[in-house]
Amino acid sequence: MKLIISLTSPYARKARIVALEKQLTLDYEVDVPWNADTHVPDYNPLGKIPVLVLDDGDTLYDSRVIVEYMDRLSPVSRLLPQEGRPLTRVKRWEALADGLIDAAVTIFLERKRSSIKQDEEWIARQYGKINRALAVMAEQLGDRLWCVDEGYTLADIAVGCALGYLALRFPDIDWKTQYPNLERHYQKLLERSSFQDTIPVV
Repeated sequence: MKLIISLTSPYARKARIVALEKQLTLDYEVDVPWNADTHVPDYNPLGKIPVLVLDDGDTLYDSRVIVEYMDRLSPVSRLLPQEGRPLTRVKRWEALADGLIDAAVTIFLERKRSSIKQDEEWIARQYGKINRALAVMAEQLGDRLWCVDEGYTLADIAVGCALGYLALRFPDIDWKTQYPNLERHYQKLLERSSFQDTIPVV
């Protein structure tokens, strides 16, 4: 199997971390979808990464689809509960983290436009989403060791990727001071080799 990624994408990082935690052997292809010579649309009509190319040539896209598929490939280090309310809670955490990333990426791309074309009201709305998501994450994590129940799951990976993207692209958002429990959780995640090996490179 081959995973098509960029080295700064938090969505791709989530898939890479899951692959490492599951001890899957993958080939990696770095492709920046914003570049004129990108081949990403050949694999994903939406032109987004990550894309997982299966051994039979079929493709999976959207990080949520990819990580669920990879978790089912091997019983090693189960990251998704099998069913019921715990599974729903993990997926809700993932949706919250991905939504934060969506808003952050939107701001990042909007800021690439010339200043006279940037929509400050639109940017402010995205910052509002990020700030609300951080507040809910901090409240729901509380003083627990993990996001869901008593173990490391995809919820923690998704949150770690979201926080890592903020650390990379948004030094103006002081979430580490405002939400010390999120900072504690993030530092704990960085102790894992899967997080260390996928730290974004600009």
